[in-house]
Amino acid sequence: MVKTGLESIAAMFAAAKAQNRAAFLPYYPIGYPTYDDSLDAILAMAEAGVDGFEIGMPFSDPLADGPTIQAATQVALENGITVKRCIEAVRTLRDRGVDQPMLLMGYLNPVLAYGVEAFVRDAKAAGANGLILPDLPPEEAALVGEACAQAGLALIFFLAPTSNAERIALVAERANGFIYLVSVTGVTGARTDLPPDLRDFVARVRAQTDQPLVMGFGISQPEQARMMSEIMDGFIVGSALVRAGGESVSAVRDLAARLRQALD
Repeated sequence: MVKTGLESIAAMFAAAKAQNRAAFLPYYPIGYPTYDDSLDAILAMAEAGVDGFEIGMPFSDPLADGPTIQAATQVALENGITVKRCIEAVRTLRDRGVDQPMLLMGYLNPVLAYGVEAFVRDAKAAGANGLILPDLPPEEAALVGEACAQAGLALIFFLAPTSNAERIALVAERANGFIYLVSVTGVTGARTDLPPDLRDFVARVRAQTDQPLVMGFGISQPEQARMMSEIMDGFIVGSALVRAGGESVSAVRDLAARLRQALD
């Protein structure tokens, strides 16, 4: 029996938990530094044993992303990458043997332009397991949420350290797949130090939900990955891997392998 996107994501967290570690979900944008290089980088990370992927859909105004990812996605757009190409990339990665969950991450306008129902249908058919749209708040997510629910895909919502109890309750009620916790108030980007109050933030969210919690924004080093295993169900690394992608596919593979090995 074929698993739904949500079932595949739940199985990913269960497998990582059975190994007493957090799940590692790298972010990588399609089309950087070239289309073929981006697929090769994702394949290399899959072979390095990562648990799942955020597949980046380049957009001209990536509000949540810092300078590294902004620059990379601009290159991808100049390379002619479209939403359709990103969906095709998921299909190609499945055909090439990637079996980890893949969540398409992008912004709402391109999805609206594509057509919400058509986008969800095509994403599911290609092998995607869910969507991450940072500029889609839960209050305005009914249309996308309904399409995802019918397709069995996850729709991920965000919480920040500034989120109050009411906001946490709202996201906890509407989330499925996992809740994305932003480690800092700001944009993405590798950081040498993570905020000292992260544990308090995680505890506030855990008090209101049993959904898996995944941390992103700022994680780039093996010791930070180890810390994530102590407090989180999963974590996301983006900018550091994208920077490595500007060097070579082997640099991406090496960093992903180091981050993954830090969890054992």
